Amino acid sequence: MNILDKIVLRKKEEVAAAKALVSVRDLENAVHFKRTPHSFKDFLLAADRTGIIAEFKRRSPSKGLINGVADVAEVTQAYNHAGASALSVLTDVDFFGGKKEDLLAARAANNIPVLRKDFMIDEYQILEAKAWGADIILLIASILTPQQINDFGKFAHNLGLNVLLEVHNLEELERSICPNLDAIGVNNRNLGDFTVDIQTSFNLVNQIPDEFLKISESAISNPQTIKELKIAGFNGFLIGENFMKTDHPGTAIKEFVAQI
Repeated sequence: MNILDKIVLRKKEEVAAAKALVSVRDLENAVHFKRTPHSFKDFLLAADRTGIIAEFKRRSPSKGLINGVADVAEVTQAYNHAGASALSVLTDVDFFGGKKEDLLAARAANNIPVLRKDFMIDEYQILEAKAWGADIILLIASILTPQQINDFGKFAHNLGLNVLLEVHNLEELERSICPNLDAIGVNNRNLGDFTVDIQTSFNLVNQIPDEFLKISESAISNPQTIKELKIAGFNGFLIGENFMKTDHPGTAIKEFVAQI
């Protein structure tokens, strides 16, 4: 059993526990549930934005603790002011040290799209994302069937949420494409063993239909890489660890953007 298998098993337990604590009606009555989500496309393609989806991440299974002291509101505001097109906030507790409160804090402090970064296996989690103020959900092809991807995407769209599909290879991409998506992200990290290879993005970019926003995720630590990815056809770039591993993530993104 690889790390991803362990995460999904734990996620099933987590979702069952959440359902027992908070009803669907409670989620639908949450203050953020009635807000209209921001358009991911508008912010990603905006001339005054960078295309960077800047991530707030405390830890990961592969690297352990990345940053245990950063304040989510302070860091995400700095990302926003540096020109990030969107924010990615981890809400997985056991493996990434995230929590619901991080997403709520990022939402309260910012007026740009926020992605709930988690392992979505149930429609209930999509309702949670809406209730907590997310604008975008992540669907990971390697843990979902094509039917689930289509159904979850449709469910999210009916709530006004944007949908980012994450793939790792051509097989996942080809079996997962459906109308109920807004963006397709190529994760350069193998979620089985957590190795990274930026070439994955370059190999897949031309296989993604142009009707979708194209995102490259992980293994981006050099401004030059973003220039090359843009030329290849990518619209967005998800970066987390590169900023979060520093003492001052807000300063790190500012210096990074200055070099693009």
